[in-house]
Amino acid sequence: MPYVNKPRPYKKEWQQEKKRNEKKARATRARARYKMDTTSPDRNKNGKADKREGKDIAHKRALSKGGKNSDGVTVQSKSKNRSFKRNSQRKLVSETSTRERKKSVKRKTKKVKRRT
Repeated sequence: MPYVNKPRPYKKEWQQEKKRNEKKARATRARARYKMDTTSPDRNKNGKADKREGKDIAHKRALSKGGKNSDGVTVQSKSKNRSFKRNSQRKLVSETSTRERKKSVKRKTKKVKRRT
């Protein structure tokens, strides 16, 4: 409990979020989810598109790398969408997840074995 003896500095937190452009990215993600929910069918009428239930809307080019909704969005599992490699400053290093990288290495080794 970090704020036991003093009030939480909401104004300072908000200034930090604005400085890091978190609000802009969060709003962009929300617009992408809203668009998916309004354009796709919702048979069980819970407000989420059927193909999005339990999944994330992933931007084809990451927002932290300059991506936008107009660049395209896809539906991905939460684990796949949130598993990008980052450096020590928490910046995105690669838009290929570790799982995808391992798959591509396996494919390359299979191709090499077939040739020999």
